[in-house]
Amino acid sequence: MEPFDFQSGTLPLLVSIPHAGTQLTPEVEDGLSDAARPQPDTDWHIPQLYDFVREMGASILVGHYSRMVVDLNRPADDTPLYASATTGLFPSTLFDGTPTFVAGKAPTPEQRNGYLQHIWQPYHQQIQQELDRLTARYGYALLFDAHSIASHIPRLFDGKLPDLNIGTNGGESCSREAEAAIRTCCETQDQYSWVINGRFKGGYITRAYGQPALQQHAVQLELAQCNYMEEQAPFAWHAEKAATLQVQLKKLLENYLACF
Repeated sequence: MEPFDFQSGTLPLLVSIPHAGTQLTPEVEDGLSDAARPQPDTDWHIPQLYDFVREMGASILVGHYSRMVVDLNRPADDTPLYASATTGLFPSTLFDGTPTFVAGKAPTPEQRNGYLQHIWQPYHQQIQQELDRLTARYGYALLFDAHSIASHIPRLFDGKLPDLNIGTNGGESCSREAEAAIRTCCETQDQYSWVINGRFKGGYITRAYGQPALQQHAVQLELAQCNYMEEQAPFAWHAEKAATLQVQLKKLLENYLACF
């Protein structure tokens, strides 16, 4: 399978969706633990949730492979992004700490090197290529990295996660104006709880490609999944909740675009 699906748009905005993929390589599928087989840490339905950005005119990039094969939002050298509990480039555990693979059945280093070359690298090359195209055309480029996660994961964070978890790498991955515009959008609504640079400050994609000095801006949004889907298997889509959330997501992206 191709490592991603990409559609070029007509706005200076690229929406990246790295964690919605469920495709597995044969060796990963063969080695998964029973707990990992339902792929609970997938960013379920995110391409469907953000389908409206195609009509807006944004470019959109969607990874096909599961993060259990290789995590597209981790650095290639697997340097930890957070001091607290997390998962790595090749996750050995699920978010709750359960082993991803049956003992002795994880992919080999050689196989994982192949995942880096044929899945991870092409995705990142496409990000940079599109950001370069947008910058050349518009003078700047906006990256929006779209994620979701279960609202309760005690190993990763205490209590219930806010609905909207916005990351700008502590204000370093985008301009002050962009962060302020997103903050204003959140402040002027009362349906969803939110935080900027809380538990999720932005993963590798946000940190690597958010270079305001180069007119390349990046923002990550980690959504609490309870706002648009069932958080337990089979992870059902909730159409009414999703439609309401899409209204807020569109406003957020419009604010992001309008500040430039």
